[in-house]
Amino acid sequence: MVAQTRTHGQPSPTKLRFKDKLVGRGLSTDQLLKKLKALHQELAELDQEHVDVASLHPVRKELINPSILLHKDRGVKAYAACCLADLLRLYAPDAPYTQNELRDIFQFFFRQLTNGLKGPDSPYYNEYFHLLESLSTVKSVVLVCDLPQGDDLMVDIFRDFFGLVRRDLAKKIELFMADILIALIDECQSLPSEVLETIMAQFMDKNARMDQPAYRLAVQVCKATADKLQRHVCQYFTDIIVDQAREERYEEVQTAHNLIQQLNRACPSLLHNVVPQLEEELRVEQVQLRIMSTQTLGEMFADKHGMDLVTKYPSTWAQWLARRNDKTVTVRLTWIDAMKGVITNLPEVRKETDEALRHKLYDPDEKVRAALCKLIGQLDYETALHHVSVELLEGIAGRGLDKKHTVRTEAFHAIGRLYSLAYPEIENNDPAAIKHFAWIPAKVLQNASVGREVKAVAEQTLADFILPLPTLPSSSSSKGAEIDEVAWTDRLLLTMRYLDEVSINTLYSFSNLKGTRPTLYEKFVNVCVEYNGGVIDEDEEGVTERMNAILKVTAAQFPDPHKAMEDLQAFAKSNEGRLYKLLKTCMDIQTDLKGLVKARSEFLRRLEQSSSSAVGTMSIFLRRATLHLVNSSSIPTFVKRVQKGFEPSAVAYSQTQTQTLGQTFSMFVSGTGSNEPEGRAQHAAHSAQLWLTYLSKHCPAVYKAHVGEFSKAIADERNARLVEACLQALAAVASWDAKLAPSDKRTVDRVMRFVMESNARHAKFAARLIACMRNAEELCEQVIESISDTLADVDPDKLVAHIAVLAQLALRAPDAFEQKSDVVTAFLVKQVLKSSSAEDDEMETDEDWVDDAIMPLELHAKVLALKVCRNRCLAHASSETALEIAQPVIRMFSTVLQYEGAFSADARDSPKTKSRLRLQAATSLLHLSTIQKYVQEVAKHFVAIALTIQDPVYQVRMSFLDKLVSLLSRGKLPVQYNIIPFLSVHDPEEDVKSKAQAYVSYALRAMPKAARLARFESTFIRLLHLLAHHPDFKIEHEYLPDIAKYIQFYLDLVASNENVSLLYHIALKAKTVRDAESHVYSENLYACGELSQHLIKAHAKAHGWNLETYPGKVRLPGDILRALPSAEAANEILKTVYLPEEALAWLAEKQSKAAQEAKPDKVRAPRKPATKRKAATKTNGAAKRQRTARKRKADESDEEESDHSQSEDDDDDDDGEKPTSPGKQAEVPESSSEEEVEDENEEKNGKRRTRAQAKKQARRAAKRQAKAAASDD
Repeated sequence: MVAQTRTHGQPSPTKLRFKDKLVGRGLSTDQLLKKLKALHQELAELDQEHVDVASLHPVRKELINPSILLHKDRGVKAYAACCLADLLRLYAPDAPYTQNELRDIFQFFFRQLTNGLKGPDSPYYNEYFHLLESLSTVKSVVLVCDLPQGDDLMVDIFRDFFGLVRRDLAKKIELFMADILIALIDECQSLPSEVLETIMAQFMDKNARMDQPAYRLAVQVCKATADKLQRHVCQYFTDIIVDQAREERYEEVQTAHNLIQQLNRACPSLLHNVVPQLEEELRVEQVQLRIMSTQTLGEMFADKHGMDLVTKYPSTWAQWLARRNDKTVTVRLTWIDAMKGVITNLPEVRKETDEALRHKLYDPDEKVRAALCKLIGQLDYETALHHVSVELLEGIAGRGLDKKHTVRTEAFHAIGRLYSLAYPEIENNDPAAIKHFAWIPAKVLQNASVGREVKAVAEQTLADFILPLPTLPSSSSSKGAEIDEVAWTDRLLLTMRYLDEVSINTLYSFSNLKGTRPTLYEKFVNVCVEYNGGVIDEDEEGVTERMNAILKVTAAQFPDPHKAMEDLQAFAKSNEGRLYKLLKTCMDIQTDLKGLVKARSEFLRRLEQSSSSAVGTMSIFLRRATLHLVNSSSIPTFVKRVQKGFEPSAVAYSQTQTQTLGQTFSMFVSGTGSNEPEGRAQHAAHSAQLWLTYLSKHCPAVYKAHVGEFSKAIADERNARLVEACLQALAAVASWDAKLAPSDKRTVDRVMRFVMESNARHAKFAARLIACMRNAEELCEQVIESISDTLADVDPDKLVAHIAVLAQLALRAPDAFEQKSDVVTAFLVKQVLKSSSAEDDEMETDEDWVDDAIMPLELHAKVLALKVCRNRCLAHASSETALEIAQPVIRMFSTVLQYEGAFSADARDSPKTKSRLRLQAATSLLHLSTIQKYVQEVAKHFVAIALTIQDPVYQVRMSFLDKLVSLLSRGKLPVQYNIIPFLSVHDPEEDVKSKAQAYVSYALRAMPKAARLARFESTFIRLLHLLAHHPDFKIEHEYLPDIAKYIQFYLDLVASNENVSLLYHIALKAKTVRDAESHVYSENLYACGELSQHLIKAHAKAHGWNLETYPGKVRLPGDILRALPSAEAANEILKTVYLPEEALAWLAEKQSKAAQEAKPDKVRAPRKPATKRKAATKTNGAAKRQRTARKRKADESDEEESDHSQSEDDDDDDDGEKPTSPGKQAEVPESSSEEEVEDENEEKNGKRRTRAQAKKQARRAAKRQAKAAASDD
């Protein structure tokens, strides 16, 4: 029975006028089509509210006749569908058909749409559009939900529509479809699972985008029905994940998680019931599920709606953050990977994420640490600036010292890349960029000094990101494009603005400017040319031997010597002449920046084609063999920057600059140093002058093309800094090649005027220069005669300048100097050195050091006077009168050391005067020890020289050690000087001990076996002899532990499984000889020998070494030891035990502990910031003072510029050298014990030592020295 759709009584309802039959025999298709078209037009015009539905009954039945619904003609079916849709509209809300009929009708509708709706040009498009519009607006389609088998029909509708929408139809059609599907979901009682699967299938494609119609339709439907679909979606994923995980079909589970991510991007509101489910997955035991949920939630949190998710599900957020500590590495790695989006898109939780990431820097697994470093390195500049804290970036930089190579590489790459991105902003003086990133180069360079492996990675970071070479302009760029040499040089100078002294020194070492020429790498290329790929015509055996030797030495310089050896061998065998030529061009000192970039680029391109596996090794080769940081192209910019930083002062900038770079960096970041451009110009000028000074010392050949520029620059006499730098450069290049010395009268006259002026720095370098000029002898004689005549009458400032000139000419023009040497030396000794300064007479002070910048003129004159005496000795080293000249000078220097910086015991000099003179005397004796004729004479005072490393003043100790290491590294000092660094073990400042330790460790690695034996192993007896002569040595138990520390320090650095037997043998031999000076020292030596035997045994046990009998013979040094008078005496000594019983008990206990706690052999511990220790109570007669607050500058401008001659090497070693100031003290943790706090308080009290105590200790030391001198006599 058909339900009635209208009530009676409505005014004048409209009746259907169409009376034709639609079904019957003989009715042609055209006739039927015409009738249906007419019916459709009339039905479409009828209003639902004013229609007489009774008049519709005839067509209602005929339209569902099979002859029409199954008609072959597409047009008939299209119009029939429109008519049926109109009838449903007119009859609404009640349907005029049975449920089965409705099912057939709707199937008919969607069949027509699927088959016919193909585009605006397809037949009957308007009819299909009308049908779809009717279904959308009238919502008659909801009747499907009440039909039997309606679920199946609903599934078909969804499938048909998602297939249909892909035909790229009009936007309105897409909207109609969305309305229809939304209506179906809203009205259905239960959503068929196939419908949900159909919708979900639209999100499966990871590359789906909103411009894809099916995806767009799915998103529209999901957003409109999210409330209804949430429960179904949750059940959908629960079923998949639980069922598939149980069967361990993790590919299906992963697909489901990928789908969740897609849905989250498109319609996050759909997943509100899924998030708790993902949280539960984070806790399950199945690793795969934890990985997937960690990754999925990470994507969801990183989405633009992520903060809403964090707020709504705080427990899920907390549980996800906790996955950083998951027991499985893969989960932790997944968490790290997901953090990139979180960092970028969730700034509100930066504090939590930052802390979590900082903890992961110390994850026990290297892959996690490396992944975190890589993650930070992938961030863009804005993200790193605004969403990553400086503390996290510093932590990443700290991983540059990680034990694992992969972590080190990723860490350096990350911070290097970020610096490269930030550099334009740093250049623009952006305070935020400076605070966040400007410290990076300093950290990279500090890390580079730790070890060879770290150095290689830091070196690459420097070359790739921090100070890269410019790239060649591409052929497509404009014709006038050139390499910007000024920008390249300015980048170096700006980077140096934020470096500390240690970093600057490391940067110098990376510049490849220092060292003898030809370098190791130049020698390698030369041997490769000789080797000729193995085809050798003459001296085949010699060439092959040289090839093997140079390969071995060169490969040893690389981080991976084995691979380097293979690659270098292959390179040598390839014998490509063009590559050799390009390498030589790259290594040539005179090659400018453009030539270097061009040659390097071609070399690597050709090498890539011929042997790509060797590119890595040869890239390192290029970095270490070429001037890629500073070269000839840098000089004009350096000079211009010094000019722009003009300060109208009589004293050069290098002498007045007291503010450290580190302080400048802090000031600049805080915003107090924003006086641009003046501030930047001053810093650039300072950095440029540092480079010019360094070049003058170590690579003056770079100046060859710039002599004219320097000659012109010194005419600007108002700019003291510029004049100083250019005079030093001219002097250096003239010393390298006298032909390059300026000879024009105007320049010569100007230089002569500088020599006679009162600026000591200008006078000094001008004196060097005139000693190299064409008529040098005549000019030098003129200067010396003029100075010697006026020495007694000049002002103090001019006196200092004159003595500086005399110091230079005493070395460089000895013949001219000797003409007035008697007058000069007499004046210097009587009127300068032995005079009491006005300051010493006026006041007493506790200051024990004064920097060069504020050194009083009287003291400066005294220091220079000592240099005059030293240089005179050096200049006459090869003459017959050498010893006659040197002996009184050596005695004078030893007297200064004996009286702790004075020339007599009752001198009233101030502590700072004494400390400067002690330092100068000690370093002068080191220089004189480099001359073979003077070695024996200086050796008489070896103990006093060695004890300088235990001077009470930090700056004296550090500067002395700097000079000692410098000379030892070049092999210029006798072997016994290698034992002096071991006396630093008690130093209260860690950096003194660290520097000594670093030198010994490096030397032991670098030296061949024979050199190690001569310089470190065989000299063990000399260490024992030195300790026996130490003023603090007593054969009493309370003193011996301090002495034992010296020996233990030596063993920790030098002893190995191979040499421990030799060292033990030497310790035994100590009791078979006597001291050359006195019986007292002999007994001290025997006690030292016994002490070292016990310590060596304990050390060997601790390392698991076998202490076997040494098979060889050892010859003890005859200059300090003598043979025993008889066999009876020898037996008596051997039987006697010289150590007290308490000491033996202490050693036995120490040995048993060592046996129980065997430790691994020499494992490098990570560096930690060390707190300052108190000075040992027993040093060489006086307590060592910790360094003052004033920091040492790295002004070594008075060191000689090159290593081309003995005299040049030894000139003016320590003018301006000041010890590096200490690093910051480590913070004391809250958990520090009471004992540590007490120790710290004692240390502070020790620093406040009174002057009376200092005097008392000084007197004690003087008495000991006098006693020792008396025993000498």
